[in-house]
Amino acid sequence: MKTIRNYPIVQITPKGKKFLQNGHPWVYEGEVIREIDCVDGQLVDVLANQTYIGTGFYNSHSKIRVRLISRNANDTFDENFWIRRVQYAIQYRKTVMPDEDFKCCRLVHGEADQFPGLTIDRFNTLLSVQIVSLGMEKIKDIILQAFYHCLNEMGETIEGIYIRNDVSIRTLEGMKEEKGWYEKCPHPESPIVEIIENGISYLVDVENGQKTGFFLDQKYNRKAIARISKDKTILDCFTHTGSFGLNAAKGKAKHVTSVDISASAIEMAKENARRNKIDNISFEVCDVFELLTQLDKEKKHPYDFIILDPPAFTKSRQTIKDATRGYKEINYRAMKILPRGGYLATCSCSHFMKDEYFRKMLKEAAKDANVSLRQIEARQQACDHPILWNVEETDYLKFYIFQII
Repeated sequence: MKTIRNYPIVQITPKGKKFLQNGHPWVYEGEVIREIDCVDGQLVDVLANQTYIGTGFYNSHSKIRVRLISRNANDTFDENFWIRRVQYAIQYRKTVMPDEDFKCCRLVHGEADQFPGLTIDRFNTLLSVQIVSLGMEKIKDIILQAFYHCLNEMGETIEGIYIRNDVSIRTLEGMKEEKGWYEKCPHPESPIVEIIENGISYLVDVENGQKTGFFLDQKYNRKAIARISKDKTILDCFTHTGSFGLNAAKGKAKHVTSVDISASAIEMAKENARRNKIDNISFEVCDVFELLTQLDKEKKHPYDFIILDPPAFTKSRQTIKDATRGYKEINYRAMKILPRGGYLATCSCSHFMKDEYFRKMLKEAAKDANVSLRQIEARQQACDHPILWNVEETDYLKFYIFQII
């Protein structure tokens, strides 16, 4: 099919054509043969041998030269087009999540929701937004106001929208870093809001919290932890603001020790425990690697359940080997510390650490620790962070629960 619109044109290589036809929505700069009348942040038609492949946002500053938004040559990309996309995103969450979880969820997961480079998280009455593509930046008013009005019209009270564009990747797209209230909608004075997740209350600071304010992707993994925590003595590593440890404590653990190298994170975790009147948990500021090494040297088994929720050890393909060593070190130590019959929950949040690499690392760690792993659960990110099978970047979270035998 030839293009039927008067959009600027990007012509691509056969390799680029195959990549797009396999379902991925990105055109990389190396696959571009010719550009005709293209303007940064505006829509272009992508052609291969005069055949229409799709339409997307163009940016000459980015290695991702075009981010497709449609493969339908008959689409009209007006305000109504984007309002429909907003409604689809909302309806998906309303369908796949319990009603009580809709007040605390990811509403837009970038390419998986056909909003390239856009993340929107809902924290009760506030929306937290991050935009890392120029095309989305250009039309943000349409999208953000559509979310604001659609949700309020549904009776889902939204009091404000906070922009969290304080990420360096924006500079690679030719945009500046910034954060603050979205001024075209009403907003409250405070960027701090209370959320309830799995029956636990947290204060979320959308201005200063990690990423957009709080990690929502482990919601149901934390619930899975709670189910098997009863009467266990638990070590919760890389606790951040305490969410895994608090879920374990609420699951009637005998005691939880939650540790993190960040003193400020531990203070927030302590406050979250106080808010929920949870007292079978304690907190320590320490280096997890050093702690696990010391526990291994002592040859003691003070814990029968260890949770490993580290930050992403790799953010590029070039550092996968180093990251694998880091993942193996903490998992190997945990396996040696745990008694036979103990439990291990472990995860990786980097999409570069593919599941096959992560599983291979775990097998090697178990072999070196002279243990066997009995798998209880294999999980991924929550369903409000949908995985688009043809876009590997949307598939990033690996989460396993094992018994050590």
